[in-house]
Amino acid sequence: MGKQVLAIFIGLMMVLVGVNGAYALQAGGVEIGDLETGSVVGQPFKELPVDLTFTALENIGGKKAWYPPVAILNLVGRAGTPVVIKVTNESQGEHGFSLAAEENISAPTTLNVKLVLKPGETKYIGIPTSDLTYVTAGSVLTYKCQLHPAHLGGQLLIQK
Repeated sequence: MGKQVLAIFIGLMMVLVGVNGAYALQAGGVEIGDLETGSVVGQPFKELPVDLTFTALENIGGKKAWYPPVAILNLVGRAGTPVVIKVTNESQGEHGFSLAAEENISAPTTLNVKLVLKPGETKYIGIPTSDLTYVTAGSVLTYKCQLHPAHLGGQLLIQK
């Protein structure tokens, strides 16, 4: 009888742990907006520090590109504060911004952000820390212009 109760208890604990993991993978909540009206998980963008800045530039070596080509985001010791990314288009035409896991390692629950910026426009992207720690399959996300495949993108390294 004692072994059966112990087996049921362990089984229930495994189910509960699995359910909690499923909620983490379904966190969602990526928000895109401007500094005045945008918010992520209830916190306004204007009250959060900008963690990363990406800029679409017109001519880097004869090509249009997102700058910087490599960015590092350190989440070690971060106490759950959402990540805010500032994205600015300084080119003469519309420019896309896509931030996602590499296609060969992406899952249905992975982070995938896409937006289109007009010339001179700035947008802010708010991402819950849980989306970057649990939902991303690896520690590298790629960013690029989804509208123009020839434009240069980059990689975002996440230190967990």
